[in-house]
Amino acid sequence: MKSLLPESDRILLGPGPSLTSPRVMRAMSAPTVGHLDPLMVAMLDDVRAKLTRLFRAPEGSFAFAVSGTGTSGMETAVANTVRHGTRATVVITGYFGDRLAQMCERYGAVVTRVNGEWGRAADPAALDQSLAASASSGAPAEIVAMVQGETSTGVLNPIRELAAIARRHDALTIVDAVTSFGGVPLEVEKWGIDVCYSCTQKCLGAPSGLAPIVFGPRALERAVKCTSFYFDLQLLRDYWLNRKYHHTMSSALVCELYEALTMIEAEGLEARWARHETNHRAFVKGLSAIGLSLLPPEGERLWTLNTVRVPDGVDEAALRKRLLDEYSIEIGAGLGPLAGKIWRVGLMGTSSSARLVVLLLGILQTVLAKDKVHA
Repeated sequence: MKSLLPESDRILLGPGPSLTSPRVMRAMSAPTVGHLDPLMVAMLDDVRAKLTRLFRAPEGSFAFAVSGTGTSGMETAVANTVRHGTRATVVITGYFGDRLAQMCERYGAVVTRVNGEWGRAADPAALDQSLAASASSGAPAEIVAMVQGETSTGVLNPIRELAAIARRHDALTIVDAVTSFGGVPLEVEKWGIDVCYSCTQKCLGAPSGLAPIVFGPRALERAVKCTSFYFDLQLLRDYWLNRKYHHTMSSALVCELYEALTMIEAEGLEARWARHETNHRAFVKGLSAIGLSLLPPEGERLWTLNTVRVPDGVDEAALRKRLLDEYSIEIGAGLGPLAGKIWRVGLMGTSSSARLVVLLLGILQTVLAKDKVHA
């Protein structure tokens, strides 16, 4: 029977996962140890310290990683700040902002949606007006949730301004940084963010399986009684800080996160941000040279995830298939109302390199010139 295991490398340039560096892959192959082994405990302490620094979180924060994908980070954030009747305002500019609203509703929140156009950044004035209206009605928002890098649209939302407005209205802020953490500027303390979560498989350049998250002092103080056992903040704190058994955490995943964070600190966070910006701008310039453009306007674009408009007459699915079958390159399709209208190209972590930008641009130009991708 033929094995179904991958036999050749894929060049991962989609919305995630991104490429994994050889160093991180080697770290994952380290011998397995128990979830409370002294070596494991030492790595957990180091990971907490590194995450606190990379989130730029204030003193008194609790940074750790949830066993699960980015969605587990989202659920941990919501499960420990939202209870039945909590008034939550959610800024929505795409698919994952809507998922955040749905998650709040599942935990019993009364949700007010501040909807924006897919492909445009959120308007801080719209949030301010919504929060003012809620306050004047006698039901001020207790939570404001938002997405920094909207993976479905390639938009970078103005989190600094949005969080400042939420703080002015005394609401806790939850920020989804799944496609931005480690790739674009993010300042938890300076921007007044209370809870922020991400994942390992995008800008951090590691396989999926863990969700880095940080709870600031205000969020810890206002945490609600969690109805989930698996995502209970207090139980997770007891595991990470007090070594009490909660679940059997994978040592292989902790090893990969430890090594990925070590590599980020060696590169320097500001230098890493600059690398992502440089490669994004080079990609945009190259797209323009072959007649392609991005969905969001200049100034609202996410450096790590580029949404390329599909030209008229081009079969977008056929092009993606050719890239995968003939060149072993993966890019993503559009979601929701953008299905069939865009390609999503991720330049994240190890996948953010000048070499891969040049390679993809050249192949796109070649493939688009052939009739087979046209509808």
